[in-house]
Amino acid sequence: MVDIMIKEMFNCYETAKVRRNFMGHIIAISGKGGVGKTTLCGLLIQYLCETGKKPVLAVDADANANLNEVLGVETGITLGELREEIERAGTDSRYQIPAGMTKAAYFDSRLADALTEEDDYDLMVMGRSQGQGCYCFVNGIVQTQIQRLQSHYPYIVVDNEAGMEHISRGILPNMEIAVLVSDCSRRGVQAAGRIAALMKELNFHPKKVGLIVNRAPDGKLDEGTMEEIQNQKLDLLGVVPQDDDVYRFDCEGRPTVQLPADSPVRAALKVIIEKLGI
Repeated sequence: MVDIMIKEMFNCYETAKVRRNFMGHIIAISGKGGVGKTTLCGLLIQYLCETGKKPVLAVDADANANLNEVLGVETGITLGELREEIERAGTDSRYQIPAGMTKAAYFDSRLADALTEEDDYDLMVMGRSQGQGCYCFVNGIVQTQIQRLQSHYPYIVVDNEAGMEHISRGILPNMEIAVLVSDCSRRGVQAAGRIAALMKELNFHPKKVGLIVNRAPDGKLDEGTMEEIQNQKLDLLGVVPQDDDVYRFDCEGRPTVQLPADSPVRAALKVIIEKLGI
């Protein structure tokens, strides 16, 4: 019995040592609103899990959270809701902190509740604060949690909010791959270009920055869109075709990850992921 206990302690020590030396790859998905970031993010997470790169930490860093709908899972408390619960403790009878615990200690003990655990991935949702005020505090929690959990997952996939806010706040300075998503419009490509430029200004140094153009008719880009991509000096990773099934699934409230195996969206995304070397 003693030998077994010593062996288990040694295995735990070796596991902890490996985790200290291991840092998961952070993939950040960004772009302007309405270009299909969350859909592609969910399919990327599914691809990583199906190809053995699990467990994945999926992070919905959008205050208007819906990555869980793409993945088809129910979420528990969000980080924003948890923050509000702790903030109102003592003034609202619905929220009580155990005697002898500080707010900080209780908050730390509850963070595990903000992880929705699935077989192949865990999902953490930023959510939003209630009422007025910015999201700086909740953003800070997201960044801290990613840093804390990075050694536990080979891949961390972050679905950012629309626009440039997360980038400007420096929430993901350690991202390894920055995937910018646009539709076929010049404005979408220009938005992606501004995000790429901002990352340079902030001295972020991801190993790879690339553009995915989503919802392209017949999977092809016209000359005007290609010209704008060149003007913005963006590396085009690939083009994902317009697929009526994606629209139909959304209208029916079905998870996008249930798209058929022969979906042209899946096929295009697979080529892009292989190009990224993930």
